[in-house]
Amino acid sequence: MSIASFSLVLLGVLLNAAAQLLLKAGTNAVGYFDFSGANLVPIGWKIATQPHIVAGLGCYVVSVAIWIMALSRVEVSIAYPMLSIGYVVNAVAAYFLFGEAVSAQRLAGIGIIILCVYVVARS
Repeated sequence: MSIASFSLVLLGVLLNAAAQLLLKAGTNAVGYFDFSGANLVPIGWKIATQPHIVAGLGCYVVSVAIWIMALSRVEVSIAYPMLSIGYVVNAVAAYFLFGEAVSAQRLAGIGIIILCVYVVARS
């Protein structure tokens, strides 16, 4: 895989991870809500106008465009497993941004993911 191709894959993955983090920040700002008919309009409006959620959805749109460019250059059997890098990025970022726990078991899983992505990338 060329550096340009890897860069596209990595950028797509990072934008996808950023989208998830922005959506989480947005839902933290909106707060807990129940799914009900009465909440549909007020909560729907709150979600639709929450800046972090809008930015997260924007990241998704851009990541899809980048991903399509990446898939035109890289075999899907190599590119798709690279999405696992997003798990690593999100776990680390969630620890720092949201104070989420990263247990020894999660760290072991992250290590396994990194190893497996490395093996796939080298194939």
